Formats: sequence, structure tokens, C-alpha cells
Amino acid sequence: MVQLNYAHYSNFVSDHIWTAPIILMIVGAAVAIICFLGCCGALKESSCMILSFAILAVVIFLFEIGLGVAGYVKHTGLQQLMEGQFNSTMKHYKEREDYQDAWGLLQTELDCCGTYGFADWEVIFPNKTLPPSCCSVINLNVAKECTEIHANKQGCLQKLLGILDSKTLILASVVLAVAGIQLLTILFACCLYRSFRRSYDHV
Repeated sequence: MVQLNYAHYSNFVSDHIWTAPIILMIVGAAVAIICFLGCCGALKESSCMILSFAILAVVIFLFEIGLGVAGYVKHTGLQQLMEGQFNSTMKHYKEREDYQDAWGLLQTELDCCGTYGFADWEVIFPNKTLPPSCCSVINLNVAKECTEIHANKQGCLQKLLGILDSKTLILASVVLAVAGIQLLTILFACCLYRSFRRSYDHV
């Protein structure tokens, strides 16, 4: 959902941030397969399948912890990374039509202007005009072009960063909840394995 809703902002964010949802989907599919193995093991009372399930579940659990640590490290440098992307797309704004479309969409949807404010556009628009998307509403009786007077005052970087931060928090909460359930499942599988082994020993 995150990737679908905000993929059109990819020019302003490194591609690495969009890989997290894809990795989580792959991990989810792997967990589903492993859980099926565990269910089969429980139904057949197979200690071998239960042990295999527990080992694979531990591997996935450790992988999720590693993914979480890597995500946290990447997130700490997200603002600096995004600032570089913002500056790069703004620098080549007049040369590339896709950057013009990206900025237009960003500034229109978030009601913002420039990286930190409309002053960022002075290098690109030296005649005091601004991209039309910087102005939410222009009274044509007062002005025919978007200028600093009518422009949105807030920059786009902090607004987009705020959106991504909120989605990251939700994503992290879901991952922690799933990891907690997995840990309980691993403990349950270990108990089940011991129970099956004892049954076999008595036989």
C-alpha cells in the first residue's frame, strides 16, 4: 500500500526505501509456507517436520531483526538523502520534463513549495516567478503568474518526510507485532517437538 500510494514521489526518495515493502512481502510469503509446514507437522505428529519448522522460523526471525536494524540505520540518514534528491531534481528542473511533472505533482498534492520554501526556486526562476504548482489559488485579477506573494510558504521536504515517518512507524509496529507472534510460535513448536519426542521414546 505504501509503495502504491507514494511511488510517484520516487524522484525525491532513494530507490532503497521502496525495497522494504517488497522484502516484507517476500518474507510474508516465506512465513506462510513455513507455517504450512508446521501445521502439517502438527497434524501428522512428525517431530522432524516440527523441528524443521522451528529452525526455519528462527532463521526468518533473525532475518527480520537484521532487516529492522538495517532499516533504522538507513532511516537516520533519510533526510540528508532526500535533500540530495530534492536539490538534484530542482537543479535539472528546466532540462527534464519528468522532473517538472514530479515537482508539479508534489507541490500540488502537499500544498508546498521548494525544498525548504519558495526561496529555493530563485536560482531556477530569477525573475521572481515560481512554478504554477507553488500556488494553490491565484486570483487572476491580481496576478497572472505564481509569485512569492501567493506561494505556499512551507517547503516540501519536511512535509514528505513527515508522511514517510508516519508510514515507517506503522510499518515498524506491524513488523514488531509479527515478530512477537513468531517468537511465541517458535516456543510453541519447541514444546510440541519435545512432546512428540517423549511420545516416541515411550513407544
